[in-house]
Amino acid sequence: MDTKYLEIIKAPLITEKSRDRESLNQYTFKVSPKATKIEIKEAVEKLFKVEVVNVQTLNMKVKKKRVGRYTGLSNRCKKAIVTLKAGQTIELN
Repeated sequence: MDTKYLEIIKAPLITEKSRDRESLNQYTFKVSPKATKIEIKEAVEKLFKVEVVNVQTLNMKVKKKRVGRYTGLSNRCKKAIVTLKAGQTIELN
């Protein structure tokens, strides 16, 4: 595997909502905030050997966090919802 693709795709997001999308051939990933849709598509195709039809991205909102008397912000994050060609799947377990 190429490390360039591993820097783009951080981790799969496994939630109840993302599990429901798997029936529609859509998978959700946490990706690098600087990654573009074309880079995400290329990385998913190379890492999982599938054909990507569509990529939707969204920037997650930064939230205020507090630990004792110190305040700060959560890390900046970006999600990508990837739609695969019919009949193809990704094993995330």
